[in-house]
Amino acid sequence: MKEIWAIRVRLQLAKRTRDLALFNLAIDSKVRGCDLVRLRVCDIAHGGRVVARATVVQRKTKKPIRFELPEQTRDALEAWIARARLSLGGYLFPSRMTGSPHLSTRQYARIVKAWVTLIGLEPADYGTHSLLRTKATLVYRRTKNLRAMQRLLEHTKLESTVRYLGIEVDDTRETAEQTEIWSPTAGRRPLAMVASRPEGDVRIATYSDPL
Repeated sequence: MKEIWAIRVRLQLAKRTRDLALFNLAIDSKVRGCDLVRLRVCDIAHGGRVVARATVVQRKTKKPIRFELPEQTRDALEAWIARARLSLGGYLFPSRMTGSPHLSTRQYARIVKAWVTLIGLEPADYGTHSLLRTKATLVYRRTKNLRAMQRLLEHTKLESTVRYLGIEVDDTRETAEQTEIWSPTAGRRPLAMVASRPEGDVRIATYSDPL
């Protein structure tokens, strides 16, 4: 988390409006680099304002992915759109090179390396996928809830979520061992069966959860 803030502060101090918008969006959208560079203004803005929730179709899977944009990211994007005078139908991150209407994935990768170098990290250890996984990894570390992460990332298989987050098998086993199923109406009594629908009177709780 400190690395995220370190990069963000340096971009703000340097008044690098485009890079700040790109960095914040890369963190919050969980969108692959090939999709991120192809976003158009209309994908994340309506009526001159950046929306709080957006949906884009992934090129690789052809499936839609939904994401939320917090206020800080919306402000950064609106500042960039205004400064660059971008049209609603134009690319959100146009390329400065002739012959390319938007940033290429190679250009984006070089930008990420430059961000990492800003805070003294080894650029060889980081890439565009590092930003893609950052938010999901932080949420998982806080919740240890793989099923919630599976839904957040819209993965069909739980195994895909495990691989995506880079979780070790021992870590998932430890989480499972610390998890029990209980009913809010029955104190600590374990339930014999879990409701298959989310509105059932059942929830998952770790031993550290208060009664």
